[in-house]
Amino acid sequence: MRNYLQNFLLAIIALLSSHTSLRAQELNVAETKTLAEEAFIYGLPIVMNYGIMYEYCVDKNSGQYKAPFNQIKNEARVFTYEDTAIVTPNSDTPYSLLWLDLRTEPIVLSVPAVPKERYYSVMLCDGNTFNYGYIGQRATGPEAGDYLVVGPGWKGEKPAGIKDVFYSSTWFSAVAYRTQLFNPEDMPNVVKIQANYKVQPLSAFLKQPAPQMAPAIDFPKVNKELLIQNFWEYLAFSLQFAPPGPEEIAIRAKVEKLLKALKNASPEMKGAVKEGMQQGEEKIKKLLEVAMKDINGWRVGSAFGDREFYNGNWTLRAAAATAGIYGNDAVEAVYPMAKTLPNGELLDGSKHNYTLTFAAGDLPPVNAFWSVTMYDGKTQLLIKNPINRYLINAPMLPNLKKNADGSLTLYIQKDSPGADKESNWLPAPNGPIYLVMRLYWPTDKEPSILPIGSGSWKPPALVKVK
Repeated sequence: MRNYLQNFLLAIIALLSSHTSLRAQELNVAETKTLAEEAFIYGLPIVMNYGIMYEYCVDKNSGQYKAPFNQIKNEARVFTYEDTAIVTPNSDTPYSLLWLDLRTEPIVLSVPAVPKERYYSVMLCDGNTFNYGYIGQRATGPEAGDYLVVGPGWKGEKPAGIKDVFYSSTWFSAVAYRTQLFNPEDMPNVVKIQANYKVQPLSAFLKQPAPQMAPAIDFPKVNKELLIQNFWEYLAFSLQFAPPGPEEIAIRAKVEKLLKALKNASPEMKGAVKEGMQQGEEKIKKLLEVAMKDINGWRVGSAFGDREFYNGNWTLRAAAATAGIYGNDAVEAVYPMAKTLPNGELLDGSKHNYTLTFAAGDLPPVNAFWSVTMYDGKTQLLIKNPINRYLINAPMLPNLKKNADGSLTLYIQKDSPGADKESNWLPAPNGPIYLVMRLYWPTDKEPSILPIGSGSWKPPALVKVK
């Protein structure tokens, strides 16, 4: 349906004709440009998150709707090219998706016992796009458990029977469950696990009367046209449900100054807002270029984490959302990304065929599993292809053909490499290619990709063969 990042960038141009403006007597052009740049960088992930939340659990006619707040939606499938709300979606693990409304009371998340050999994780990501907690094989182990999620400022005691308490910095919060699928025939086993992911208010868990419900909210509608026009309105709306942390005080003051000024105004100041947002976009792009280390043409970095991880680095947070919102912390998963060969030449499936070869004994070092996923280089979405294959991953190894020396070669091209090689074929788009390698629960002992950018294991280079 929509690629949110592209829509946000369109907003930059559209603001010139927007009804909003600035008071020239309060801010000059240079000040306006600087404020718009900083506010755009700070607000981009927050507005991206709002747009996705609206599609997933507010607008039942969005085409991406999952379930209302505080109700889990289990997907008995992996994501395909038809899933367009999130860029670079994971197609390794069937998702269970949940959006929490924590205004009335805390929510209890219950997970079943999951066999150690099956990776699963539950990532808690709030409206600030801070990953504030994990449940799963790495974080909490394979045992069943009940966990409490609370909203801003909660001061209660941990109830009996609760293993841990997670603190969201915003009143609305996303929960992404990833449950490993070994192969298509394994789906019924995944469904059984998903059926035992439980969500309930704390009062129900304690068998106590429920408190009075928080008031209903009239969520601003999101569609392509409104998104282009109303970036700042969406940001203002979202911030009322996100009390600022200590490191946000200064930037929030700047955002408030800009929002208050966006009421009466001149064309000159509208132009300053546009230029400031453009500068913010360029700053995000530049950080993506320099913050990630180039390893054999793969860009590797650590861009996702909690409030302490970002520590006020709003450009890094915006870059993370731009690269693929709702990504994991590095200890949970590492994402080498490639759009070029090691020499900088862009990968293009309309012009060339490529191979990716892992030397014998040198597959990605993980405690769980690894994958290589193909995306359209323009949209960062999965691509439609004749064999409905969006990735090649570790569970597929028994069906992949190895070379005589024990190495493993993947064929990355838009057309079949031939029946004898099709098991190892990762279909490419008829145009720019974007590859993402996912290393779930990377090992922290040698060989390892950790620490990010300086670990001993390095992803192999892509090779152009035609």
